[in-house]
Amino acid sequence: MEETTLLDLEPGMRGTVTRFAGTPGFVRKLRTIGIREGKTLTVVAKHPLGGPVVVEVNGREVTLGRGMARRVIVDVVA
Repeated sequence: MEETTLLDLEPGMRGTVTRFAGTPGFVRKLRTIGIREGKTLTVVAKHPLGGPVVVEVNGREVTLGRGMARRVIVDVVA
């Protein structure tokens, strides 16, 4: 598997969260919205001009800023 950041995935691509590059508070915030290690996320949309990234997790859509998405490390799912 190829490890990359959530920000590097294109819409329609899926990735399984392996780890986070951030503070404990940042990780806690992600876990409260359902993004945690072992979860598979699907990128729904990447808004242009530095806009947010929309991902689907647990059957619902979650919007993350690009700074946050850059710190979510995933394994690309073929």
